[in-house]
Amino acid sequence: MVRIDLKDFYNEGFGWICRHCADQNAGEEPVNRLLAEGEAEGKQPKLSTDALAKWADKEQRTLICPVCGITELAEKY
Repeated sequence: MVRIDLKDFYNEGFGWICRHCADQNAGEEPVNRLLAEGEAEGKQPKLSTDALAKWADKEQRTLICPVCGITELAEKY
């Protein structure tokens, strides 16, 4: 597996997370991912972070944070 280090995003194995927005939410009480994202009984499960990045392009080269809108090229070399 190729490790890609980015300036504005990091990946701990379950998706790219915006460093800036994650730092802003660092003071909140952590929620167990299994309880929050597992087989939720409600119809609207809540992710453990809102700063989970999305791909900004169909080629999947650029990440974008849905919270602050920051983008970064994450092209594999």
